[in-house]
Amino acid sequence: MSDWNQQIIDEFRANGGFVATNGFGKGLVLLHHRGARTGTARVSPVAAIPDGSGAWFVAASKGGAPQNPAWFHNLLAHPDVEIETPDDGTVPVRAERLTGQARDDAWERFTQRSEGFRSYEQKTTRTIPVLRLTRRDG
Repeated sequence: MSDWNQQIIDEFRANGGFVATNGFGKGLVLLHHRGARTGTARVSPVAAIPDGSGAWFVAASKGGAPQNPAWFHNLLAHPDVEIETPDDGTVPVRAERLTGQARDDAWERFTQRSEGFRSYEQKTTRTIPVLRLTRRDG
């Protein structure tokens, strides 16, 4: 894990989910996932937008890089994960990749939220995947 990710994780946990770095505020969750091939436990801070029904959207933007982030592939291989949230503590969720209009509508929420997401879309030739993290029973 990068030092930057660890710094964000530490700040998230020390401040009840509030991250002042880069102005994230309470806009992140800590995604607990397992490596697609290795099964190794990992934690990644990711931007998340509540969908209004108790689920969250996450975008595999990777800053507009040409490839998807590793956590995206991990979620496709192992969709039952947990997230640490600023307001709900640790929540077991199931990841679902959105397609078509559902993906486009969710992505629009990210681009409305931040200029950064709009710039990521312009930097890459790939369609940035969006996933819905839906609560599941323990």
